[in-house]
Amino acid sequence: MTAEPTLKPERPFFSSGPTAKHKGWSAANLKTESLGRSHRSALGKSRLKYAIDLSKEMLGVPDDYLVGIMPASDTGALECAMWTMLRPDRPATVAAWESFGNVWIQDAVRQLKLPKLTTLDADYGEIPDLASIPQDNDVVFTWNGTTSGAKIPDTEWLAAGREGVTINDATSAVFAMEMDWAKLDATTYSWQKVMGSEAQHGMLILSPKAVERIEEYEPEWPLPKLFRLKKGGKINTGIFEGATINTPSMLATEDYIDALEWAQAMGGRKAMFERADANAKLVKDWIEATPWLRNMVSDPAKQTNTGVCFVFQGDWYDSLSDEDKAGVPKKIVKLLEERDVGYDFNGYRDAPPSLRIWCGGTVEQEDLKRLLPWIEWAYETVKNG
Repeated sequence: MTAEPTLKPERPFFSSGPTAKHKGWSAANLKTESLGRSHRSALGKSRLKYAIDLSKEMLGVPDDYLVGIMPASDTGALECAMWTMLRPDRPATVAAWESFGNVWIQDAVRQLKLPKLTTLDADYGEIPDLASIPQDNDVVFTWNGTTSGAKIPDTEWLAAGREGVTINDATSAVFAMEMDWAKLDATTYSWQKVMGSEAQHGMLILSPKAVERIEEYEPEWPLPKLFRLKKGGKINTGIFEGATINTPSMLATEDYIDALEWAQAMGGRKAMFERADANAKLVKDWIEATPWLRNMVSDPAKQTNTGVCFVFQGDWYDSLSDEDKAGVPKKIVKLLEERDVGYDFNGYRDAPPSLRIWCGGTVEQEDLKRLLPWIEWAYETVKNG
């Protein structure tokens, strides 16, 4: 029996969203001049625009793309893109391989009821045949599966200059993986993922091609106010300059700015990529060296560097009932949360019984090193209990 470890992570935050604040974060460091002020004031709009401009600079978004702050997190931003860009008279494909991608499929099937829709899906840990998607089709996809740990290995399946528009849910990928902006028309993410900021605000990034689609097309379905991007038949550029559609939280905005400035000081998105890569390698190497574990994603080229998901294997685990199998990760998480060793690292509720450790750039590698022996101890405790 492995002895209970003594060294605990200094920051036991391993949730896949909202994720860990960066080291050194303190509410006392946030600027508060915009609090209690109208978001329409010169000060409020300037802070919102600064968050937009800094996001665009940090992500290397092309100058002719628009970046805006949207309500309802990544979900609001992604559904806004779908509702305003997908057309009943055009072929569309929605590809999914985990929980949130399947939500976009249900939106397209049940809400938009697109008559020329094709859906592609795959089991957890796999990715469907993206190369089978016709280049004429509009396509909705998830760059990185937050609940499965499976990411697209490349963008070769998207031809340059393709006719269809691409709508990309990149919420657990931006700031951890480079985006191929030339092939992306609408890209969305939320502040609460890789940057470790507060929830409820999303980002919508539009290419000139996306703007053209929005301006030329008037959806036949009702659009709630929160999805209305046009004014007088043209894109409302004010939304992409800090005049948000509805009232944002200025406190959350200041928290996001703090995270962006921290990442910028660390070396920008490249440094964030490197931090996530190093963190994920540590965890994935440990999984490979642990006989009773395996990565949920078998193909290394498709394994994420953010929310690394892994499942159990071996004679003891395989002999359990389905109910008891589901209880193993829950018991491990409970043991470590009770000891303040690690929080919120159980697998997603719809995923196979698993654990999921967030490895994004706001997590310190030393904390991961300290967490892993505790998981080994907890596993043995559950097994022998």
